[in-house]
Amino acid sequence: MAVAASSVIALNSVSIFGDSSDPKFLPTRQWSPISCRIGLVHTKPCIGLQCRSRRSFASSSVRAKRVEQASSEAAQEVEAPVAIVTGASRGIGKAVALALGKAGCKVLVNYVRSSKEAEAVSKEIESYGGQAVTFGGDVLKEANVDAMIKTALDAWGTVDILVNNAGITRDTLLMRMTKLQWQEVIDVNLTGAFLCTQAAAKVMMKKRKGKIINISSVAGLVGNLGQANYSAAKAGVIGLTKTVAREYASRNINVSFPGLLLLLINNVV
Repeated sequence: MAVAASSVIALNSVSIFGDSSDPKFLPTRQWSPISCRIGLVHTKPCIGLQCRSRRSFASSSVRAKRVEQASSEAAQEVEAPVAIVTGASRGIGKAVALALGKAGCKVLVNYVRSSKEAEAVSKEIESYGGQAVTFGGDVLKEANVDAMIKTALDAWGTVDILVNNAGITRDTLLMRMTKLQWQEVIDVNLTGAFLCTQAAAKVMMKKRKGKIINISSVAGLVGNLGQANYSAAKAGVIGLTKTVAREYASRNINVSFPGLLLLLINNVV
């Protein structure tokens, strides 16, 4: 018989074909995927495989802990970013400088006349455990801008972040606006941002890394009564930002201005 001749097929009921004592009809044992040998079929778990699994799990845990420890040590060794904030003695500039200080940045606090206020900002950053220096200088003057960058380099060796915040207003209707009032606002708000960006970018380009943030205004988009000079300057800052972002993108330098809607919501434009 074909069925009776087979000694490898397990039968649910051996009584149909013969005596259960016949070795040809002995039912096979249930196969278990955990086996010491492929040729032997049994249900006894493989102790050796369990041991290897436990050792593998323990080894993986040790490796994970070592990687975590190495990452933590590497993070501690990374130097805190160096930030320059122009016009940082009050207003938006002060808020930005303090926020950067709280975040762990080393901050150069730039000012023109408000030395006491700038020193207070610097001391507040230091009270957080951060580092800060003050620098008095008008960003309209190229020599002052170069000296400001040099101060940051002498103190910390690099410049990672530049926040172009310095600005002034000389508000009046266009029909009454003098050429001096026009030019002062354009020079400080737009030309100052240009000079600082140019100087800081030279440092950032060498290491192919950096961030430049230009503080603009909604007035640069929609204009504002009595602020022809200011609106023109801020519109120029927006155009400057977009152009410089394109020019320095290949050098991994990010150039941007904060969301105008966010500034409006916080009433700081």
